[in-house]
Amino acid sequence: MRVARAVELGAWILGIALLGFHAAARLSFESARVAGIEAFREASVSQPVSQSASAVPEPAASRAIPVDQSLWSEPRVAAFTASVANVGPPEGVLTIPSLQLEVPVYSGTSEINLNRGAGHIEGTASLSDVGNIGIAAHRDGFFRKLKDIAVGDEVGLEVRGRTLRYRVVDISVVMPSDVHVIAPTEIPSVTLVTCYPFYFVGAAPQRYIVRAELSPAPAIQDAIAMVLQRDN
Repeated sequence: MRVARAVELGAWILGIALLGFHAAARLSFESARVAGIEAFREASVSQPVSQSASAVPEPAASRAIPVDQSLWSEPRVAAFTASVANVGPPEGVLTIPSLQLEVPVYSGTSEINLNRGAGHIEGTASLSDVGNIGIAAHRDGFFRKLKDIAVGDEVGLEVRGRTLRYRVVDISVVMPSDVHVIAPTEIPSVTLVTCYPFYFVGAAPQRYIVRAELSPAPAIQDAIAMVLQRDN
């Protein structure tokens, strides 16, 4: 009887300890995510660019959208916590209002970058270029919400003090070898990449692809102007 009670008490203590660790990890994640976004926006203020109707500036003091972390896997939360110490400025901020998603985009798709945000896929157009911008993130982290995205949804990409707005035109599932999805395009585009299925034990066998294009024509012209201004 006493042994059973001792085992039960030990299980309760362990459970409470694990819940405390889980809560602390999520709090650390949210603080670092918001800090990264705000640091990017503060840096953008020091590099002002011209304004237009199709590229709306975002104030540095704007608040980051809270993340619904209930979709995150426990290993992903732990991996993020371990990566927080490796802090570096993001290249931009990706937003999808319909999903209440706002995530910093870091240079490259290293495991550290994907643990703390999204990563700009090497070899694709840079965030301030006209072309096909590839952005990847983990299916059990930031990009798990992509399971609810729909054609027509808005995708915002904030870079260099302004936000260019895209519309989702295609959603597909491909094999990892189908790299044509991140090939250069004439229409300025953002391609979001994550593993698929979203809920899968082990290495997911496919890739979930969301393609968004910049439109209408005035917005495309504004994007070209932004690139020319950057190069001058």
